[in-house]
Parts: sequence; structure tokens; C-alpha cells
Amino acid sequence: VFRCAGEENWVDSRTIYIGHKEPPPGTEAFIQQRFPDNRIVSSKYTFWNFIPKNLFEQFRRVANFYFLIIFLVQLIIDTPTSPITSGLPLFFVITVTAIKQGYEDWLRHKADNAVNRCPVHVVQHGKIVRKQSRKLRVGDVVLVKEDESFPCDLVLLSTSRDDGTCYVTTASLDGESSHKTYYAVQDTKAYNTEKEVDAIHATIECEQPQPDLYKFVGRINVYMGNESVARPLGSENLLLRGATLKNTSYIYAVAIYSGMETKMALNYQSKSQKRSAVEKSMNAYLLVYLCILISKAIINTALKYVWQADPNRDEPWYNHRTETERQRHLIRAFTDFLAFMVLFNYIIPVSMYVTVEMQKFLGSYFIMWDDEMMDEELGERAVVNTSDLNEELGQVEYVFTDKTGTLTENNMEFIECCVDGHVYVPQVICNGQVTDTTKEGWEREELFFRALCLCHTVQVKEEETVDGIKHGIHQGKSTSFYISSSPDEVALVEGMKRSENTNHCVNIPTNSLLEVLTFDSVRRRMSVIVKANTGELYLFCKGADSSIFPRVVSGKVDQIRARVEQNAVEGLRTLCVAYRHLSPEQYEEVCHLLSDAKLALQDRDRRLAEAYDLIEKDLILLGATAVEDRLQEKAADTIESLHKAGMKVWVLTGDKMETAAATCYASKLFRRSTQILELTTKRTEEQSLHDVLFDLSRTVCVCVFSGDCTDYGLIIDGATLSAVMRPNQDDLNSGNYKEIFLEICRNCSAVLCCRMAPLQKAQIVKLIKASKEHPITLAVGDGANDVSMILEAHVGIGIMGKEGRQAVRNSDYAVPKFKHLKKMLLVHGHYYYIRISELVQYFFYKNVCFIFPQFLYQFFCGFSQQPLYDTAYLTLYNISFTSLPILLYSLIEQHINMDILKKDPTLYRDISKNSLLRWPIFIYWTILGVYDAIVMFFGAYFLFDNTTFTSNGQMFGNWTFGTLVFTVLVFTVTFKLALDTHYWTWINHFVIWGSLIFFVVFSLLWGGIIWPFLNYQRMYYVFMQMLSSGPAWLSIILLITASLLPDVLKKVIWRSLWPTTTERIQVSGETKTPATATRVSRRDANCADV
Repeated sequence: VFRCAGEENWVDSRTIYIGHKEPPPGTEAFIQQRFPDNRIVSSKYTFWNFIPKNLFEQFRRVANFYFLIIFLVQLIIDTPTSPITSGLPLFFVITVTAIKQGYEDWLRHKADNAVNRCPVHVVQHGKIVRKQSRKLRVGDVVLVKEDESFPCDLVLLSTSRDDGTCYVTTASLDGESSHKTYYAVQDTKAYNTEKEVDAIHATIECEQPQPDLYKFVGRINVYMGNESVARPLGSENLLLRGATLKNTSYIYAVAIYSGMETKMALNYQSKSQKRSAVEKSMNAYLLVYLCILISKAIINTALKYVWQADPNRDEPWYNHRTETERQRHLIRAFTDFLAFMVLFNYIIPVSMYVTVEMQKFLGSYFIMWDDEMMDEELGERAVVNTSDLNEELGQVEYVFTDKTGTLTENNMEFIECCVDGHVYVPQVICNGQVTDTTKEGWEREELFFRALCLCHTVQVKEEETVDGIKHGIHQGKSTSFYISSSPDEVALVEGMKRSENTNHCVNIPTNSLLEVLTFDSVRRRMSVIVKANTGELYLFCKGADSSIFPRVVSGKVDQIRARVEQNAVEGLRTLCVAYRHLSPEQYEEVCHLLSDAKLALQDRDRRLAEAYDLIEKDLILLGATAVEDRLQEKAADTIESLHKAGMKVWVLTGDKMETAAATCYASKLFRRSTQILELTTKRTEEQSLHDVLFDLSRTVCVCVFSGDCTDYGLIIDGATLSAVMRPNQDDLNSGNYKEIFLEICRNCSAVLCCRMAPLQKAQIVKLIKASKEHPITLAVGDGANDVSMILEAHVGIGIMGKEGRQAVRNSDYAVPKFKHLKKMLLVHGHYYYIRISELVQYFFYKNVCFIFPQFLYQFFCGFSQQPLYDTAYLTLYNISFTSLPILLYSLIEQHINMDILKKDPTLYRDISKNSLLRWPIFIYWTILGVYDAIVMFFGAYFLFDNTTFTSNGQMFGNWTFGTLVFTVLVFTVTFKLALDTHYWTWINHFVIWGSLIFFVVFSLLWGGIIWPFLNYQRMYYVFMQMLSSGPAWLSIILLITASLLPDVLKKVIWRSLWPTTTERIQVSGETKTPATATRVSRRDANCADV
């Protein structure tokens, strides 16, 4: 066993025999280990387990399980309604959901099969053999050609390049579409044919599979005769499944991790199920109605026994009970309770869940179809990866955004360079610009430009496609272009190219590259060691100012530092360049340090970092460069609109403070009047963190209490954030820094977090999510470093930028540009929330109207569990008669024209904090439903009392009474929705009036024909007889009017006396846009309906 670099726990190792060859006798024992095949499985179900597993998952939902219990009760005991009334809706819900999930899993199976069956070239017995990817085994030697993806995790043995390097894009893994360099094993890089590679005799010892993409520790033992040579293996030798070979003709590599043990498969993380605030409100309302249902059943059961306490009522002469029945009071009471539960169970709207699912799924297409959210340059539309959070787009309170590639274009342009204190601009570098004419000055310039030309990872490439984006096309013709792991490097090399034909060209002598000290985010610099044709040895170092200046011992530091700071204030990205002469002895020492560190199996990363630290010192500062990353189109307008809508915008970036602050000013996150508060390392070095936090807290709190309207902006860096999140245990005054920090942030209109690591971005989002207000958060980013933040936020949005598609794949929604966020939130989010809040409240309302008359009816039938409505009406009420109008409303309703929503972002505030699904509004809808039910029931009851309605003198029976109540019910709830509809189209008219016509036609057919499959037909001729009575028609009209009148009066009075901003806009817009209207208001959030 050995320890993996950076890991705290010891892990087992594995031994791989290259080409499945046994090691030479006497070297080591041959123990063939079993490894999984190369099959990738992302599907959830199989053909055999789909039905049981899917049913188990569906019945874990409370509503489905509840209706299953009700259905079983109806089957087991004698209940007043048929099991079909519960079974059919439940079967419909389960079937629709199963079909949807089965289809999605079938697509996953299809994708898996396409991957598992793709061809792979394997070296066997000195020949290339073609086999399916799923049949690949650990130890196989694989041939991969340019632009092919790696079929599993491979250790690079040799390449088509003489230096043993290859170039790879890892966009599908970490989102970075830039080219990265990987290195073949030193002792095998010369083997370039199938026979030579097949002759390799070696074993690899490495760690067991780990999910970390950037860490790998191993060792290869190459056997040459009776001797073996051990070489270290690191992440620079490991090619990961899913990455693509670029700018290299072919490579040979050996498989070490296969199938579900590859790092890509280990990083498959099922996104934690995000639940919207609306869904949480639905579940809370469901529990309330469940309590109401149980209360109704208990009350009716108790009243039934009170009713039967009178012996004359308990045992009529025609139905005497046996002695056994008389003694089983407890069992009888329980079965009666269950029977009442069944009778009243329709108050729980199971069909609401299906309607909500359909509304979310179908409604998501409006985002994808929106032409205004399409980018012509990329040819991309907005993408919806999950439709479960549509309404959450209308509830966002905090927006966390990346800077580079999100607010900016991530398109770097070289602006200037400062060499030894002299500033050079590429366009005018030779047009009479004053330069340093001394010999020393010329030498410094030559060294500076040599450093820029050598200290980078830039490659030249012809036309290619990365993630669907074509590069290297100019005026329809293929041209060469630069590729690199850093866009800054490309900008610098292109800047040098633009100035190459000027009068002030620098001739760079030939240099031999000896060592590369690769860039990493901790050091924030990279170095190369080169040997000039004169034999001199140089170390050139390039990196962030914060990592270069502390290591500089000479050079014009003050002038260059001043220029760097000025460039940062102007929003330019800066890099500093330095060098160091190396003597042959120093170079030997450097080689020894690097060799020891690279051969280490334990703590290799730490030892390499220590070696780099010892090598990159005593530097001489040469100069600095400045590149510009332009702000995206309409980014400032979008941020301003989000501010007006009541959202707080935070920028989380890894850039330096000055550059990020300049971008914030340009994007109007900070205004010139904004008072900036700094919580940075520089300030905490002068004061303790405790004192700084309390000073800032005092500053913002004094202004709040004094009523001062000062606009505050906070800047915090990553190091200080770490101290805030995990204060030093020795600090007795540490207190609760998080709470103080949150209090400061609440009183700031904007916050900038700079020098942030990806994990810190997620920590910030989590901190705000967990605060006492529990605000709805949205994270938006374009790179792999934003994925953790996107997954952590309530809503994650990916930008289709130039850093791959990892952010897009892990997001809930994806848009081409940052500017599209404005319409997505202010228009689509607003509409989605309005629609679904009405849908939820309306479903509970119409079910109260439906079932409360049934409850009242028990007082008039001796609590005998007699149904008021016919079985067909009970079954079809939620499925057919009242379902389509509300579904259509929830898809196309527009209470205000979308142009008004875009122009006036303040309207977004009216629906914030789940205002339309608060308890006062829920209670109003419930009371309205109870009132309508009382009017329907007692209105019909008093109109029927001792009155003959038919012309032939016959009295109406109980089924006629129930049908009359049901007819009033269907028309009332449908008209209620029609009154709430403001955006009328021919589809609305067709569905609303069509559903009423369908009810009438169905009732005529149901009661007008003798159906042979029915054992009894209690509704025969009932509906026709009711409609043949003039008083019945009159009572229907009167009861519908009486039911709707209070709600209409309340709206008229409230809107006349206390109109809201939204309602004023609606009224003023009605003359121009008759299709626009509104129901949204802050006042509604307290005491009214939608």
C-alpha cells in the first residue's frame, strides 16, 4: 500500500501487466487481478426490474401511497363508492409517470449502447485488432488516432511526436476546451509501431480508482533483460476517458481503469433533487387538507353513532342486526371511519400532481422556442435541462455570477506590455515610440520577448471543432490558429505576431527547452528552463503579480508595480515576467530536485510544490503584460434590471481584486456613488479579522438605523473568506463571524468576491441559502470551475461560453449569453410563477367545492355514507370536466404584456418571497371554496324543499338533487377560472366552453342510453328530467351568480380603493393591449386571491 498525494487515508494499489505479459522470473509474483469490463452504465432500470423498481419509487410519494391505501380499502371493505373512482385516477397518474420515466431511461440505454459498441483499436500479437469498447480489458494496449476520444483511462506509452508529447482537450470532463499537454513514459516513448509496442515488457503499480480528475500516483517498472527501471507516473501521463486527442497523429497507451472505474464514471453525480418553493407549499397544503379529511371522517363517524344511539334509528324493523354485529363496536367504528375516508378522499387532488408535471414539461418549451433568447453567432438556443424549477425563476433573490466568460466575453486581446518601466503598445511599437536605447535596455527587451515566446503552452493548429464551435475559419478558408490551455497566452502570442513585421522587431535566438514547471492554481505561475545556442541556461517565469513580486530580488519593481496596478484599475488582466540565470551546477541541482519529487509515490504533489518553490526564487523582474477581456453585450443593462427587480447580485471570480472591481464598475454592479467596503487580506494584516468585521458591521448598521440611504458595496477575497468560514480556534474573540459577515452582506447592494477557488464559490452560495431568511439563489457561470456553485444554488444556469460545456451540462437551464438572463427571469420566471400559483390554489379550491357538499349531505342521510354524486361524476370531475381549462391557463396566461415586464423590472418584486402561495391567500381560497359549496348545497336544498318542479307532479329524487349540485359546481369553478383569465385566445374559448359542452353532452349520453355493461343505471333519464324543469334552470343560474358574486365584488372594491402598481399598469395598458391584465400584487400576498 502507499499513500496518494493529498489524500489522508491509505489506499490499496493495483498492478497492471502491460499486454497481459507475466513479469520475468524472480522480479515479482504474478498475481492476475480481476477488473471490471469497459461497459458504461448510466441507465437506472433494466427490462426485468423496471416495473417493481418504478412502482416502488412512485409509491414513495405521499400522495400516491395515500391513494393506493384508499383504493385497497375500497377493495377490502364495503365502501359507498366504487374502487374505480380511486383506482382509475391513480392508474392514470402511475402510468403516465412510468411511461415518461421509462422513455427517459430508454434514451439512456440507447446512449450507453452507442458508447459501449463504438470500435476501439487494440494491439494484439503485434497487430492492430478492432473490437467493441465494452470488450476492452485493463492491461490492453490501445491505439488512438487524432480527434478520437479515449475509450478508458490510459497511461501514455508513446506518441507520433518525437518528444513523446500529445495534446488533449478535456471539455467533456472539466469543461476546458483548451489544449493540454501530456507526456509519454520516458523509456517507452521511442516505440512507435505495433510490433515495437507489443514487445514492451512492463508492469504498472498505481492507486485504486479515485474520482479526483487532477490526481494520479503510480509507478511503471520497465524490464530490459534481467534489469528493471522504475519511472514515476503522474497526472501528466494519465489520459482520461472522454478526453479527445488533438494535434497529434496517434498514440499508444495502456488501459489501467475501465468501465465504471474510470475517473469520468466516478464523477457521475446524480444531481441532488432540487425542490421549488411552490412544491414545498403544495406539500404543506396537502398536509392541511389531509388533516381536514381525517377530521371530517372522525366527526362523521362520531355523529353516526350519536344518530344511532336512538334504538328506533339504530335498528329499523326491516334491518335488525345480529348479536355478533352488536358486539363488534370497535371494528365497526373503524370500518365506518375508513368508509368516510373513502367518501371524502377527493379533497386530496391526486390529479394536481399530473397536471403540474404536464404544465412544467410543456411550459419549458416556451423558453426553448423563444427567438429572443437565441444567439445568431453561436447558433444556439436556450436549453432546459430540468423543468421542475420553472416557477423558481420567478422567485430569485440572490444572483451569483462568474466574471470571466459570463460577464465578459472571455476573448482576450493584447493591449500593452511594460518592459523595464517602458510601456509598449503593439500597434505603435515602431511608430516613433521612445524606447530604451542603452545596451542593458536592449538586453532586457530581448529577454522579455524571449520569455513571452518561450514561457507558454501555445500550439499552432488548423481548423477544428470543439464542442460544436468551429475554430480556424477565416472568410470561409481554413487557416492556422493558436491553441493553449490559457486564453491569456494566446492573446500574448497573437500580440507578438501582430508586431513581428514592425521596425522594432526582436530576433529571438534558438533555444532548447529543458524543463517545464507547469502552471497550477496554487502557485499561479509557470516556468521554463531553456538553454540558449550560446550555452547559457535561463529560467523564465510568468505569473500573477501576487506570486511574482515576492520572489523578485531586482529589476524596476516600483515602476512595473505602478503600471500593473493602473492596468488592473482599468479592468485589464495582467501578468508579470521575470527570469533567472542558472549555472550548470544550479541546473544539476534543479534536475535532482525535480527528479526526486517526480519519483515519489507518496505526497508527490507536495514535494513537487516544495521543489518549484526552491527553484522559482531570486528572480529578476523584466516587465508585465496587459490583456483585455471585454464586457459582454448588454451585461450592464441586465445587472441594472436585476437590481431594480429586487435581486442582489454577487460576482464570484478568481481574478485579482483591482481587475474584478473595474469590471464591476463597468457592468454597473458598483456605481460611482457606491461606498466600497473592503474585507481583504491587506486590511486584515493591519487589523485583526475580528476588528475589521465589527468596524464594517458598525458602519452599515449605523446607516440603517439613521435612515441614511448610502449605497454600499463589499469586496472580499478568498483568503479572508476562509478565515470567516473557519475562524482560528485560538482567537478568543472569534465569536460567530459568519453571522456578522451575513449581516454586512444583507446591507450591501452588491458584493464582489475575488481570488475565489471553485469550492469557495459553492460555500458562499450554501452560506446564503442556509441564512435565516432562506432566500432563493441562482448561480450562473460558463466554466468547469463554476459547476460546484451551479449545483449548490436553487437554480443553476450555464452560459454557452468558450470554456467547454461542463457548466451547461450540469445546469438546470442554459443560455447563450448573460443578457438572456433578463428575459428568462423577468418574463418567463414571472409568468411561470403566476401560472403555477393559480393552478395550485385553484385545484384545492375546486376540490373543496366538490367534496364539502358531500360532507353536508351526510347530515341529511343519517351519516349512512350515501354518495351525493354518481360514480361517473366522482371519477371524471378531476380527470375530464375541470382539468383542461386550468392546464391551458397554466401554459398561456399572460397577466401583463411581456414588453411591460421587460421595461419595468420592479414588477418582479410583487411576486417575490412566494407571495401568491402564502397562508392568507391559501385560507382565502379555502374559505371561498367552502362558501361556494354551502351556496350550492343549501341553495339547491331550499329550492327543492316542499316544492314540485316537474310539470307532471313528480318530485325530484336524491340523484337529481346531487346532479343539480354537481352541474352548478362544474359551471361555477369553470366560470371562476374564466373570470381570472386575462389573456384570451381562441384556444381558451375552445377549451373553457368546450369542457362545459362536454360535461352536458356526457351527462345526456350517460343518462339517456341504457348501457349494457352496467349492472344498474341509477342516472337513467335523471339529467334530462332535471333540464326539462324551468325552475331547475333558474336555480342553476341563481346559484352560479350567488357563488361568484362575492369574489367579483371583492376584486372590484379592492382595485378601486387600493389599486397596486401592477393593477395600475394593467388598467393603463388595457386601452393599448386588450389582451393584457394582471392579478399580481403585494397586497394580494396578504389578504386576497390571485
